Amino acid sequence: MSFINYSSREINCKIVYYGPGLCGKTTNLQYVYARTSPEAKGKMISLATETERTLFFDFLPLSLGEIRGFKTRFHLYTVPGQVFYDASRKLILKGVDGVVFVADSQIERMEANLESVENLRINLSEQGYDLNRIPYVVQYNKRDLPNVATVDELHRLLNPRKVPEFQAVAPTGVGVFDTLKQVAKLVLTELKRGG
Repeated sequence: MSFINYSSREINCKIVYYGPGLCGKTTNLQYVYARTSPEAKGKMISLATETERTLFFDFLPLSLGEIRGFKTRFHLYTVPGQVFYDASRKLILKGVDGVVFVADSQIERMEANLESVENLRINLSEQGYDLNRIPYVVQYNKRDLPNVATVDELHRLLNPRKVPEFQAVAPTGVGVFDTLKQVAKLVLTELKRGG
């Protein structure tokens, strides 16, 4: 559902970071924002609730080139992690072009990961999207902690479709840009295909 701005010759694409509470969605966006040049990004906006916040900013990665003479601007969003904020999650998914599912690698967070990925599937479906057809990548975050599940176990539980997956430590940037580049590449491929 990308938006084309003919006056600025830009294609605007929306990427949503989805996952359970405190899995690292916000940290991913903060890391990307901090390392994106000021000329290439908009202002970061934070919509705070009592216990969660939603972040948003847009940026123009010049390195990704153009599509039919148009530059591509990406709008990155996080969703509130708690299921309590499901209405906000649904609203943020409207018009999505690509999704990054950020999983918390800690063993004790497996149930929350499974619940969140199922919630993602349902919320996309309610808006006419199919998780099996949308540009989608999985990030296994918090790989630096001592009590993490193996990548094989995470893969088996959270990525049966075998979409691109990345290990990450968001505060230090490990895997953050690899994840973003891959979902952006999938979105651009879809755009070029006319999807």
